[in-house]
Amino acid sequence: MIRFLIIAILLFLYLILGIPVLIVEHFLAKKDQEASDYRCLRLVQWMFRVMLRVSGVEVTVIGEENVPDEPVLFIGNHRSYFDILLTYSRCRRRTGYIAKKEMLRYPLLKDWMKRLYCLFLDRSAPREGLKTILTAIDYVKNGISICIFPEGTRNTGEELSLLPFHSGSFKIAEKSGCPIVPISLNNTAEMFENHLPRVKKTRVILEYGTPIRLSEMDKEQRKRIGSYCQDLIQETIRKNQALL
Repeated sequence: MIRFLIIAILLFLYLILGIPVLIVEHFLAKKDQEASDYRCLRLVQWMFRVMLRVSGVEVTVIGEENVPDEPVLFIGNHRSYFDILLTYSRCRRRTGYIAKKEMLRYPLLKDWMKRLYCLFLDRSAPREGLKTILTAIDYVKNGISICIFPEGTRNTGEELSLLPFHSGSFKIAEKSGCPIVPISLNNTAEMFENHLPRVKKTRVILEYGTPIRLSEMDKEQRKRIGSYCQDLIQETIRKNQALL
């Protein structure tokens, strides 16, 4: 419970103290957008690392060298709120996440998310969802990676289970030509969700897969890219469970 309280206080202080930072960076971005983007990215990453240190998590990272130095589409399984902290804290390039539209309810947090190129998806409105995907494609074409959890929501089922992947998620790679980098996460729900409201010291495994380039696949393979990636992540989390 103490860890949870400390993390909550850190987040609150960051959001309040970050107000002048957002204002200053708004004006600095007019002179050099990319430099401002990276300052904001590194600042948020620093805070995420502090929060992860407080949580007591021990992270085993596999295959990080697989991530190419170019905009990519990260896709991964999703079991914990901490999945965002774990993955975003390791992004070398500017990266936006696709989040559920409900995140827009939270003042200041939504402002930081927008500043970091996060997009908000309304799955109940197909037309709005299409606009979000089209914006994500534009981001990739302009040098910004995108991370999406294709299950569409946090999976609260059995540890090694996956919800069906939404095929629309992969349109970002199909239309932009960027590589897909699978992310496999093990044991992240044990940090928090399995014993609310405690944040528990635990070990997690984060593996980056080999980039998948749709241009190198035949037509039939591209048609089933969603199930292909789901099978790949499923196999990886089963393999890595033995390492815990």
